[in-house]
Amino acid sequence: MSTTERIEEALSDIREAIQMDGGDVEFVSYDEESKTAYVSLTGSCVGCPASVMTLKMGVERAIKHHAPEVEFVEAY
Repeated sequence: MSTTERIEEALSDIREAIQMDGGDVEFVSYDEESKTAYVSLTGSCVGCPASVMTLKMGVERAIKHHAPEVEFVEAY
């Protein structure tokens, strides 16, 4: 399974929890050189003060669990 597929799987695992609060997360790209996954937070996540915590504590943790080669997760 490729890194991209594992990132998508990680997002599928946490997407329901994010959607329950009116938001969503979408995979944008993965940069193999910088080991950075780029995601987009949408819906009520846009402008929400807690979105940084969602990104770091939820999305980043899930992605790193499924794809340990990913070192960074950034919002796009």
